[in-house]
Amino acid sequence: MTDTVPPPADRPVAALAATYTRRTFSALALAFAAAAAGSRRLEAAAAGALPADLAADFGPPRPFSFESLVARAQAAARKPFAPRQVSRVAAASFDDHARITYGAAQSLPGHIRLFPTRVETAPFAVGINVVANGQARALIGSKGLFGTDRPAEAAGFRVLYPDGHADWLAFLGASYFRAAGDKNQFGLSARGIAIDTGTMPGAEEFPEFTEFWIEDKGDTASGADAGAHIVIHALLEGPSLTGVYAFDTRQTAKGTVQDVKATLFLRKDIARLGIAPMTSMFCFDEATTIDRRDWRPEVHDSDGLAIWMADGERIWRPLENPPEPRTNAFRAENVRAFGLMQRDQRFESYQDDLNFYDRRPSLWVEPQGEWGAGAVMLYAFPTISETVDNIAAFWVADKPARAGDRIDCAWRLTWTSRDLAANANARCVKIFVGPGGVPGGDPIKGATRYVFDFEGDALAGLDRGSGVSAEVDLDPKVVLHKAVGPIAGRDRQWRVTLDIRTDGLAARDFRLFLRRSGGALSETVIKSVRP
Repeated sequence: MTDTVPPPADRPVAALAATYTRRTFSALALAFAAAAAGSRRLEAAAAGALPADLAADFGPPRPFSFESLVARAQAAARKPFAPRQVSRVAAASFDDHARITYGAAQSLPGHIRLFPTRVETAPFAVGINVVANGQARALIGSKGLFGTDRPAEAAGFRVLYPDGHADWLAFLGASYFRAAGDKNQFGLSARGIAIDTGTMPGAEEFPEFTEFWIEDKGDTASGADAGAHIVIHALLEGPSLTGVYAFDTRQTAKGTVQDVKATLFLRKDIARLGIAPMTSMFCFDEATTIDRRDWRPEVHDSDGLAIWMADGERIWRPLENPPEPRTNAFRAENVRAFGLMQRDQRFESYQDDLNFYDRRPSLWVEPQGEWGAGAVMLYAFPTISETVDNIAAFWVADKPARAGDRIDCAWRLTWTSRDLAANANARCVKIFVGPGGVPGGDPIKGATRYVFDFEGDALAGLDRGSGVSAEVDLDPKVVLHKAVGPIAGRDRQWRVTLDIRTDGLAARDFRLFLRRSGGALSETVIKSVRP
């Protein structure tokens, strides 16, 4: 693992060069809740079929295929990048935007509602096409598709539940999208691509989905497993590359699943090309020792990065709100899976009955095919606001990304409250940090106490005589105290307590796992060290 400190960030990872922020999404969500009680005209139609009163808003049918989009993206990559023009009818205020977005309006097949352009946060219009039976029809008008009669253009779209009470999937701004998990709650976001995230000042680039093709496939199954099935294609355009994506998206009882296929064409060399990127927010948790200035115990969309290595090792990197921007790279050749997880799902941990952080989904990435040599990268920068996404994770290949390259890759995204990173071994479920030494006694000067709680079936029936040890890769001279044992009164839970002399410690992090008879009993925790 390597560690570098990039220059200070002046905007959230999820900020889009004057387009879209978490604050906007939160505010729009509140506006939607208020509008949900109002009238809304949501026409039901056969899967993929356009209602008769919308036919005039669409052009004639044209043959459609993924391969045709690949050809368009490849041709575009041979031409210089041309910045898009701001929509002339973009809403000027939040109130106007909310009325246009959430007023009574018609939906497209698949319960699709359009987001309108807005001057401050989503100023660029996107193309919208409806696909059925291998034919695509382009949206050429907007009558009845927005909440007011004023002219409007689409900046993105959202997919609603059949009764229209809320949305479960949204694409809006640059290449950002997000889906609800099995607890019907939004949280972290994903992106089509990440370019130079956490490198030089101002270097990060935000390519944009410029046109979408949406195909309603109807329900995936019947009974308890019934859910929407929508296939979304998108063209990507940016200064450094072009691309085409397919998102085969299915609702299930266990969360939202998206099979993603992408083909990219590079216009320029790219220093850090992030595949399957995701962005999240981590403000603080019970291990945070800084002044929180907040009454809630924890505030975060995700609490850890999980990685499933090719050799079977499971890695857990607890997220932090760092004192300075920080990038970590975790070697992961042919990585099996990785994701930003919201492992703690107890309401008591957050005490937040407005944002419901306990319901936020995790996002698990499973490469389809072998991705080869590379690393999972984690980028974090400090924030004092829960409206700022300060966490990013993605995979970067060892092979340099060069102008003229074509890159084909595929992965599965699962948005769920289940911990897909878990296996039979124990998981780290809690971490506490404080002064070194015995509680109630004088603190050990220059030392920090780290407490790790593990839980899992692998610990069932074990006691202090079972030969369980805590393995730490620090110099024994800096480990002033180490204890491991079952937590009294807690089934399948063990605690590791470490006092580490952190003053002058060269290591920026350390690895810890539980071992018995030569085999691992737990995942490997990689914890950063703070003096």
